[in-house]
Amino acid sequence: MKRILLIATGGTIASTEDGNGLSPALTGEELAQSVPEISGLCELDVVQPMNIDSTNMRPSDWMRIRDVIVRGYTDHDGFVILHGTDTMSYTAAALSYLIQDSPKPIVLTGSQKPMGNPFTDAKLNLYQSLLYALDEHSHDVSIVFGGVAIAGTRARKQRTMSFNAFISVNYPPIAYIRNDRIVRNGLHGTRQGENPVRFYDSIDPRVFVLKLTPGVNPGILGALADSYDAVILETFGIGGIPEFGESGESFQEAIFRWVDSGRTVVMTTQVPEEGLDLGVYEVGRAYADHPGILRGDDMTTETLVAKTMWALGQSRDAAEIQRLFYSQVNHDRIPMA
Repeated sequence: MKRILLIATGGTIASTEDGNGLSPALTGEELAQSVPEISGLCELDVVQPMNIDSTNMRPSDWMRIRDVIVRGYTDHDGFVILHGTDTMSYTAAALSYLIQDSPKPIVLTGSQKPMGNPFTDAKLNLYQSLLYALDEHSHDVSIVFGGVAIAGTRARKQRTMSFNAFISVNYPPIAYIRNDRIVRNGLHGTRQGENPVRFYDSIDPRVFVLKLTPGVNPGILGALADSYDAVILETFGIGGIPEFGESGESFQEAIFRWVDSGRTVVMTTQVPEEGLDLGVYEVGRAYADHPGILRGDDMTTETLVAKTMWALGQSRDAAEIQRLFYSQVNHDRIPMA
């Protein structure tokens, strides 16, 4: 019988009402006991590295979850992480870079309603996540939620209340779970390649997301310089960047000044689907080949944050950062033409 490590971190699934709103209170053991249907599926070990609302999840907490998996990796056949939905996509992406090419599945799940709610989705999500983690074809990091398995680098929370909270952005879902049956996308029937699992133990959390809005002042980059090593810049459309802010300051000069000082800019789009292409319009083409500017292609902002933190955590050399950033990890990017 396979052995699974259940890692409880809090979130809505573990929450109860204490008169001041929902807050995590149930332990991992209590959550597992709430779903008697999982008894007999596997040997289940439970650990509780934290019990927090996922809005309080930080990069240092990603590392704590990573460390729990590394310590238990030899003794377990798979891992299921119970996590709040609000930042689950960030954690799934971060773990995709911290633990790469894992032949053992690392599955994140949670719920939109607490386990104790009479109309909860928690029980089915936990049950199906264990089923997915036990399947011989499952590997790498994924989110299983609402009957869908999504690559850990492609998930985004799209809905705040509905049970189908997550979507797979710019990439097909890995599988659908129908009751006890896993129906896989043909691309994901077997593990691709035979690379051994790789563990990474460092990230740089000094990464900021800046969303362009009409009239925003380019001087904001200067204000961020002391606190951040990289900026994820959410541009307009397919890669549009205004020439000047409301103050009359040049965006190009501000961005080039940022990267020429040794910092990193990652260009992406604030449009949810289909990705970035800096070469289409004149307002984006000037940035396409400037050293220190990386293109986010069709990756999600959540994944870009995690990947940039990981890349900067491995090296300060611009060429190596670029190599790491453009490597393909857990289906995270399809390069734009």
